[in-house]
Amino acid sequence: MSGASSSSTPPNGVLQNPKLSALGKAFSQIDLDGHDMPPSPAPSSPRPGKQYSIATQLVYSEGNDQYNASSVPIYQSATFKQTSATGGVSNEYDYTRSGNPTRTHLEKHLAKIMRAKRALVVSSGMGALDVITRQLKPGDEVVTGDDLYGGSHRLLKYLSTYGGIAVHHVDTTDNAAVQKVITPKTAMVLLETPTNPLIKIVDIPSIATLAHEANPQCIVSVDNTMLSPLLQNPLELGADIVYESGTKYLSGHHDLMAGVLAINDEALGEKLFFTINASGCGLAPFDCWLLMRGIKTLKVRMDAQQANAMKIAKFLESAGFKVRYPGLKSHPQYELHNSMARGPGAVLSFETGDILLSERIVETAKLWAISVSFGCVNSLISMPCRMSHASIDAKTRAERGVPEDLIRLCVGIEDGDDLLDDLRSALVQAGAMNVTLDGIEARNRTLEQEDPPEGEIIAAHAAAANEP
Repeated sequence: MSGASSSSTPPNGVLQNPKLSALGKAFSQIDLDGHDMPPSPAPSSPRPGKQYSIATQLVYSEGNDQYNASSVPIYQSATFKQTSATGGVSNEYDYTRSGNPTRTHLEKHLAKIMRAKRALVVSSGMGALDVITRQLKPGDEVVTGDDLYGGSHRLLKYLSTYGGIAVHHVDTTDNAAVQKVITPKTAMVLLETPTNPLIKIVDIPSIATLAHEANPQCIVSVDNTMLSPLLQNPLELGADIVYESGTKYLSGHHDLMAGVLAINDEALGEKLFFTINASGCGLAPFDCWLLMRGIKTLKVRMDAQQANAMKIAKFLESAGFKVRYPGLKSHPQYELHNSMARGPGAVLSFETGDILLSERIVETAKLWAISVSFGCVNSLISMPCRMSHASIDAKTRAERGVPEDLIRLCVGIEDGDDLLDDLRSALVQAGAMNVTLDGIEARNRTLEQEDPPEGEIIAAHAAAANEP
């Protein structure tokens, strides 16, 4: 190789690539198998001396495939031949449960875009949370939100019932409420922001500080699925672990299931990897390849989805519906969100004031598929209390202020005007809106305040259409 002669040999005898930037060297300190020189690209910027934007980093990766394949090869092999008869691993890999070149390539790429020293991939987003919670032991206490994804709530309920773990559900948007339950016994804080489905914003830096002051060993974990690494990097805000469902925005096509974990502490990373290796939940090679392909288009997809989401949110609010979306200035935590994130994302929810009315709207829409999950290129519509959060009992939902009539919209990349027209038609046909010569507005007005100025133009266009 052209650069081999200039490589320096450190005391451990492992050659270092002189072309790695300082950032790249920091990220390549340790491989999944404990080696200094990973067989996949070091997660650095494309060229030393310049930190490229996230849009470039998403697309650019550098491999060591012997044929210089532009797309990382799929090493669809469960085992790898060894050269030693005396035991031990003589090559980088021996068994795909413990490590696979395609998975390593993906993990190094994720570490780069998630601004982490190490990333790990498993078979689902809930699998990622399961790996995280296995760091707990009986007697530990967990602090988490009162507006939580149903699957996360179910897992924590199981741990509190059978694992001897005390779980405190509080309004994590209220720092004072969080401080009341954080103690030296708090071993873990689990956060979502924006929360799902009420789209509330959590002050990550403040809560991370509270947790670490009470217990320096407390693990602050943040579910960043709603925004993805493109829009928010919780590790830079004080989190110890960031996890995401790769099924959502990272993949973008709902053709695979995956979970992603990112960490900066090497010791914690080793503990998480031990759990993954022991339980065998590492992501399969073909799914790694699919996820790697999806990541490359994250920015173009999210840009289109956010633009469409903003258009939909403005229209709904202008028509009189109470809309929950951090891209609207009416959101009570608009400034806080923008202090941490680079965009509002593409998930929003709104209230109709009537459960049966919401059901008719969801079932009447044509372009909006009725489906759980989010992050797909296709637009989705659902009633969280009937689907994604049905595992939380009605009494608990009521205590936590989750409206039974709430509709969640996960906005895709379709033409924004088509999406708006289809939703407006569903609202009218379901009987949720009044259409007159004077305009179009919600029949059950759930927005207490006056229409915001930014929605007036869209409202005018909707009135002009005057759909039956």
